[in-house]
Amino acid sequence: MPADTVSTPSPQENPAAIADGWADGFTPETHVYEPHRVGLPPLRPYVRELWRRREFAIELARTKLEAQHYGTVFGLVWLILNPLMLGVVYFILVSIIRTGDRPEGFFAHLLGGIFAYYLVSDAIRPASRSVVSGGRLILNTAFPRALLPLSALLTSIMRFLPMIPVYVAIHTAIGRPVDWAALWALPILASMLVFAAGACMLVAALQVYFRDMANFLPYLLRVWLYLSPILWYAHEVPNNLDWLLYVNPLAPMLGGLDDALNAGVTPDASWLLAGLAWALGTFVVGALFFVSREREFAVRL
Repeated sequence: MPADTVSTPSPQENPAAIADGWADGFTPETHVYEPHRVGLPPLRPYVRELWRRREFAIELARTKLEAQHYGTVFGLVWLILNPLMLGVVYFILVSIIRTGDRPEGFFAHLLGGIFAYYLVSDAIRPASRSVVSGGRLILNTAFPRALLPLSALLTSIMRFLPMIPVYVAIHTAIGRPVDWAALWALPILASMLVFAAGACMLVAALQVYFRDMANFLPYLLRVWLYLSPILWYAHEVPNNLDWLLYVNPLAPMLGGLDDALNAGVTPDASWLLAGLAWALGTFVVGALFFVSREREFAVRL
């Protein structure tokens, strides 16, 4: 055999290769595609490969931002102005509806809620099309498909980060409290990210089977905005209807976030526990459903 020729040993010739990655389906040396049933792959190798290829998801998210001109000055300005102007419009509309009875600090409550809501919705919306639009990549490359919807979440996080100093400036300018209670915003936002990750994987997998879902999703997200405590306060809900706040996944998280940032108090334990339950439950359901179905995506696309 010539010196520059490299042969790849088969699993039969090298049994140790099985333990080193032959069975995980992602090694570049040899791929054998055979009929199989829908089901969960070995989760440990899957998660390990998902982490190893994290740079792919980061680069994909960055590329999407550059394609939307967010790498330019005007693109970055528009990124901040879009939700800010939306907040101003809602503030004016709600002020008219309330006929001048506007609670103190309502603009900070409204703006913080809109920024947090769009952190989730701006991830779910593109994630729903991530698998369907990545058909050629899925058919020609072996990689954990969960990277596609998760890259949509990374894009949303990159869009969210410039909004933080804007909110902090407005929060301080209108005299809202700044104390240790505000640190509760960090675990609450982390819960929202966990929830968004599960929701992104769930809608991405469902879109493969129900192609019209992405068309209805913007309307559902808009209704979800109105049903969440953003244009109104959670404590304004009548006592006999407060259960509605707990069937809305974002309501406990947004209620806790408002307590921490605008009321300057430790969020109620029921908010924190309900938000955490929704986050973990959605993540587990979304991740397991996506991973169990991703082997079928190439056939469905």
